[in-house]
This record gives sequence, structure tokens and C-alpha cells, in this order.
Amino acid sequence: MRNRSALFSLCRPAGVIPRLAVVSLVLVASCAGSPLQQSLEADPQLQDRLVSDDAEAEAESESAPSDGDNDQDVADIPQPGDADFIGPVPYAQANDTTPTTPVRSRNGNTLLRDVPEDLRPYVQDWMALGLAGENSNGAIADLAFQPNQPITRAEYAQWLFAANNRFYADQPAKRIRPGASSSTPAFQDVPTSHPQYRAIQGLTEAGIIPSALTGNATAVNFRPDDSLTRETLVLWKVPLDTRSPLPAATPDAVQTTWGFQDAEEIEPLALRAVLADRQTGDFANILRTFGFTTLFQPQKAVTQAEAAAALWRFGSQTEGVSARDLQQRDQEQAAE
Repeated sequence: MRNRSALFSLCRPAGVIPRLAVVSLVLVASCAGSPLQQSLEADPQLQDRLVSDDAEAEAESESAPSDGDNDQDVADIPQPGDADFIGPVPYAQANDTTPTTPVRSRNGNTLLRDVPEDLRPYVQDWMALGLAGENSNGAIADLAFQPNQPITRAEYAQWLFAANNRFYADQPAKRIRPGASSSTPAFQDVPTSHPQYRAIQGLTEAGIIPSALTGNATAVNFRPDDSLTRETLVLWKVPLDTRSPLPAATPDAVQTTWGFQDAEEIEPLALRAVLADRQTGDFANILRTFGFTTLFQPQKAVTQAEAAAALWRFGSQTEGVSARDLQQRDQEQAAE
């Protein structure tokens, strides 16, 4: 009866919450040990399962690698370029064609803007022949054309050898034979394994480059990596223009002919070549390469652009062949 009164009291609007709490306590107390109490108790299997799930989640959380561990693992994976890397290469990286080194252009068109204006036509014709990057055996050499950089003695010897044989490809009597590997090297610092050995040895055996073979007993070293000087450029080039012995010369004769104020500073053997060069008139190497000057500056380094200008033409005042002539001849042969 008392319990029924308590239940009826739930319908009263006043004091609903306090009375509801009292009713809940009464119901719990009256249901102790009853099936209702058992239904209200937590399921032990469910509780054990929750505890087990929590334990597993905690274990996974502890065993999961941190960001730092992930970074370390990634760092340990071989990357493209490593000796242990076996692929695959990412698509973007595999198709990246951006060059890491300057591209060497055989015609040098991209470098013409760096060439002095007066030398530009000669350099353009010279580079069109593709001779600047060839070894004496015809292979492409690892030489990028740098017009304003000094050219070495070995490089110029290679260019001179290649140009002469290219210009006179149809005249075997004017071609220079490359040095044989079985020959005794003319210079101690140019062994048969040197990249330009065949050109240097060939020019030396032909008497173009002074050596012990031409009576210069002290010329035992070639100094291939030294910069080419103006007087050496003329000394090696003029004999291939005149195809005759160099004339006797004195500083006074050169000064009178050329007007060089520093004629006495020119090496005696080169002095003869400088004088002979004037005999080719307007085709003189000095005029084409260095322009008008009253100072020859014989020991000044020659640039690659100047060397190309000197090699633009071979021949005397009345007979010769130029790089432009070769291009025209090649075009005519291609049109046939």
C-alpha cells in the first residue's frame, strides 16, 4: 500500500525530482536479489570484453611507431642513386630531362652572342664544320666551346690538325698523317695515351711543331695544358698556309712590315712566321684574328674564338680554301 502511494505521487507536479529519487531508491531496495536486479547488473562477459579491447588498444598504441620512427624507417630505405636501390623510379623522376651540366653544342649558335662581333662570322663558319669537338681519331672530345676562354696548346694542336685535314680532304698530298702509337713520343709529357697524342705527334713529325726532330734539342716538353700564345699560333699555322720554308727575319724587318712596336719581344723562330704571314696580304692570320694593332703582344694568351678565326682559312694570298667554301661545297654535294 505504501509503495502504491509512492508510485501515485510521481504524478504530482510539485517536488517531482526529489520524489523520483526516493522512488528509485525504494525500487532498488525492494528488488534486491530479484531477477530485476540481475538484469540491471553489468554483463560480466561484456565487461571482460571491454577490458580486453581496452588492453589491446593500449598495447597497439604503445607498439605503434611514432612520426620520428617513420622518418627513420624512410631514411633507411635505399633511394634512387644508392647502390642498394633496385627500383622502381618514380615517374616524375624517371622522366626528368633537365640537364645537370651545360649542354655542349657542336655548332655553337647559342654562344655566338658571347663572341666579339668582328670574329662572329669566322666562328660561326668554323663551328658549323663541327671540328672543335673531335679528337684526332674522329671521336667526339669532351670539350665545350668557350669563345672567350684561353685555348690550350694541346687543344689548338688538335684543332689545327683536324682543320687542315678537313680543308684538304680531297688533296691527300696536303693532309697530315696522325702519329702512330708505335712511334716514340716526340715529347716526354705527351705519351701515346694522351687524348691529343695523334694530332700533336703527327704535326711534330711533319715539322710543323718545333721539337728535337727539327733540331730544337731543348724542346723535350710540349706543355699541353699551357695556354696558347699569339706567337705560337702564328708559328704553327703559317707553314700550313705557305707550304714553304719560313723566310729569315729580323725584328727590324717585322717592325717595318707590320709596324709592331714590340717586334723585339717575339721569339726568333716565331719572328720568321710573323714576317711570312704578312705575305698573305689581307688573308693574314694576324689581321683576321687580332685586327689592326701596333702591338703584337707575342706572349698574350689566345682565346678559343681567336683560334677559330685563325683556322677559318688555309692558303696563300692567291690560292686558298675557307670554312665558308667548305660549307658551300658540302651543300652542292648534298644537292647532287
